[in-house]
Amino acid sequence: MKLLRLIIFATFVFATVKNGLAADPFVQGVEFSHAGQFPEAAVAFEKSAQAVPAAGTLVNLGLAEWQRGHAGAAILAWEQARWIDPAEPRAAQNLAFAREVAQVEAPTLKWFETASTWLPPNAWVWLAGASLWLAVGLLVLPRIFGKRKSGWQQSLAALAFGVFLFGLTANVGVVSRTQLGFVLKKNAPLRLTPTETSELVATLPAGEAARMVRARGNYLFIRTATEAGWIERAQFGFVSAAR
Repeated sequence: MKLLRLIIFATFVFATVKNGLAADPFVQGVEFSHAGQFPEAAVAFEKSAQAVPAAGTLVNLGLAEWQRGHAGAAILAWEQARWIDPAEPRAAQNLAFAREVAQVEAPTLKWFETASTWLPPNAWVWLAGASLWLAVGLLVLPRIFGKRKSGWQQSLAALAFGVFLFGLTANVGVVSRTQLGFVLKKNAPLRLTPTETSELVATLPAGEAARMVRARGNYLFIRTATEAGWIERAQFGFVSAAR
C-alpha cells in the first residue's frame, strides 16, 4: 500500500514538473525555434525576457527575430543582451554580422559611455559606492581610533577615491546610454514635426542607431549620425530594457 502511494505521489510530482517546464516561456521559445516557428518563438522569448531579463534569453530573441526578417528587432535584442552582460560573445558576433548584412553602423559613443560598457550598469553603482566608503574609512577610522595614518593607507585611499571618480563618470555614461535606441521597422519615416501628415525628413533603415532628445505624445525626437526628426514610438526601441 505504501509503495502504491509512493508511485502515485512520484507520478504526480513528475507531471507537475513537466507541466511547469512546458509552460515556461523560454522552454516554449526553444521548442518553437527548433520547429522553425520563429514568430511564435519571438513572442515566447520576449515574454520570458520581460519576466526575467537575461542576456541568454535576449540572444535567443534576437535570433528568432532575425529568422523572421525583423533585423531592427534582432539588433535591439542583441544590444539589450550586451547591456545586461557586456561580455556576452554571441551577442557581439551576431551584431557584427547583422550590421554588415543590414548596412547599418554601430552607435557612436562618447568616451565615458564607452567606459560604461565595460561592466553591467548595476556594477558601476556598487563599485562607486564601495570605493567611496573604502576611501572614507581609510582616512577617518585611524583618526577615530587615535592611530596615525600610514603611507599605504593614504595611497590606498587615494586609489579608492580615484576608482570612485571613475565609477561616477561611468554611471553618467550609463544614464546617457539609456537615451540610445534603434529603429525597429524598415524604411521608418523620420518627420519634420510630430504628426502623421508632416513632411518627411528621411526614411531610416531597420537597426539604425539614434538618440532620443525629447518626446511628445506618440512621437520621439531622435538624432542619428546624419539626420534629426520625429519618429513614432512604436518604431523605436531603447537599448535599456527598463527604459
